[in-house]
Amino acid sequence: MRRELRPEIGLAFTTASVKSRNYSKPLMKTKIYLIVSIVTLAAVCSPAARPPRPTPTPSATPSPNRYQTRNSRFGVSGGNVNDATNSFCCSGTLGSLVVAGGINYILSNNHVLARQDQAVAGEDVSQPGLIDNGCRPATIVADYTAAVPLGNNVDCAVAQLRSGGMDGTGNIEGIGTISSVVKSPSVGLAVEKSGRTTGTTMGMIGSINTSVNVQYQIRCGSGQKYTVSYTNQVVINSSTFSAGGDSGSLIVTNNTCHQPVALLFAGSSSDTIGNPIGDVLTQLGARSGLSGITFVGGNCSAQPGGQELQLPQQTVDQASRILERNRHDLMSRPEVLGVGLGALEDNSQPAVVVYVDKTSPAKPQLPDQVDNVPVRIIMTDPFIAY
Repeated sequence: MRRELRPEIGLAFTTASVKSRNYSKPLMKTKIYLIVSIVTLAAVCSPAARPPRPTPTPSATPSPNRYQTRNSRFGVSGGNVNDATNSFCCSGTLGSLVVAGGINYILSNNHVLARQDQAVAGEDVSQPGLIDNGCRPATIVADYTAAVPLGNNVDCAVAQLRSGGMDGTGNIEGIGTISSVVKSPSVGLAVEKSGRTTGTTMGMIGSINTSVNVQYQIRCGSGQKYTVSYTNQVVINSSTFSAGGDSGSLIVTNNTCHQPVALLFAGSSSDTIGNPIGDVLTQLGARSGLSGITFVGGNCSAQPGGQELQLPQQTVDQASRILERNRHDLMSRPEVLGVGLGALEDNSQPAVVVYVDKTSPAKPQLPDQVDNVPVRIIMTDPFIAY
């Protein structure tokens, strides 16, 4: 989730407005904002010293960002209009369209639609989100309906779609129509997503069945920070696949079918984390009272042009067993942020993948292999729900 300084705080501060929930090096960030504020204030108080602003030519006028402006497709900016504090407003991505009992719903994260378990049914959901409309509600497109409470291994929620608010075909910006047939995640599977901040991007699943610790903050830009532990998560190892504000994006197969694979909800500067979509639908059905939730789309399940890492099943099964025997020991080490099943960097064989906090001064002592299964270490900063 992204957060933005409310405009009423002052023009001097809004120039440094949109930023992600990345809390590394807070002192440096504070200094940067202070410097920007001082420079901007000087410009505002001394208009005569400011050079005249040239009139832009048509060719120099930037095109509107279709992921952050009014757009009836999915995979774009949106969120709960009450997700704000006195200082900040927050938004994420309206990921996709699902249907249950003949009623259409927007699928996104708990922390995007339900304000981390704090929303009540009926709260307005806008598109674009607050951060892309000056911290003011834009077009109301849905009403918050239900969420799976955090701590149940998924971060998901739905909001009932208002008539005419969004594309009834479920078309996702930059991707198109998706399949209603879900796909189980696998190591090496080529995927893509459409999100508010980074748009449509492509990547490959680096690990599955991954245990991770994810940091949240109780209110938008303020309040106590806390950690939620997840298991069986999907991780994409890429510094360009997502960023703060992409939470809620639907991760689909990167082929003509576009089968749903996972729901993006967290990440770091080098990795993206998603809930397996099968778990999302199961938990929503069990806890929201909405039975038979399915995606709005076609019924394609073939894999033309798709990419998927082919590893001997016997070695994958063996690595999975070794992972389970060693998962608790590896996750108990303070600097370890996650542990999952992946492959060596050259994709030659399965590996136990260990995500290590690169911001910690201490480094864990990790073996090169466990029970003859290689260990691959990936250095990353802490995982944040963004």
